[in-house]
Amino acid sequence: MVTGHFSRARCGLIGRKTLMDKIFLTELKVDTIIGIWEWERRIRQTVIIDLEMSADIARAAATDDVADTLNYKSVAKRVQNFVADSSFQLVETLAERIASIVRDEFDVAWVRVRVNKPGAIRGSRDVGVLIERGERPG
Repeated sequence: MVTGHFSRARCGLIGRKTLMDKIFLTELKVDTIIGIWEWERRIRQTVIIDLEMSADIARAAATDDVADTLNYKSVAKRVQNFVADSSFQLVETLAERIASIVRDEFDVAWVRVRVNKPGAIRGSRDVGVLIERGERPG
């Protein structure tokens, strides 16, 4: 059961129609301190972040005005700055904090966050986590 107040824009509702629009960012590369081992705490490693966010793009499509949409450049800059300044041990924690920032600061009802830590496991090209937070549209 979902409680609390959600604006019509946040839920992606227009009348009775549920919108299923999504805005995405892929392969956002940021150097940060991440890891549980002592040597990882002394160096910066690259993490790769993918975001998928629910958004109502109908108004922006009609007006052709960036003010009427989720500004993905603003989201990218905020996430890049946060990740670069962070120092978490777990990619799980990093993903959770990114999801909170996107949902709370950009009024996004649903977000999918993927955080990759390339080269973390010998013999594997990539490792990471994928989380979804919020009420998925549609």
